[in-house]
Amino acid sequence: MIQDTTRFGLSPLYRLQWEESQQRFVMLYPEGMVELNGPAAEILKLCDGTRSFIDMVNALETAFDTKGLRSDIEELVQAALDHGWITLLP
Repeated sequence: MIQDTTRFGLSPLYRLQWEESQQRFVMLYPEGMVELNGPAAEILKLCDGTRSFIDMVNALETAFDTKGLRSDIEELVQAALDHGWITLLP
């Protein structure tokens, strides 16, 4: 389980960027790229090392004017950790 105070940063092997030709955000890495859907991109954009997990949840719930996103955000963040796209920060 991800703690409220946990912060995340993009892995040094990956770069999040807008891909104009695909009209979406992608994660670039030396062997290729991963196409991201809109919600995944919004979550990963917040993995900049400055926000805690709960700050990310609050920011996304405010941005999308809804509540109850924590489990969905946690699921994506855990998948990103598992794939090595993001890392835990001290």
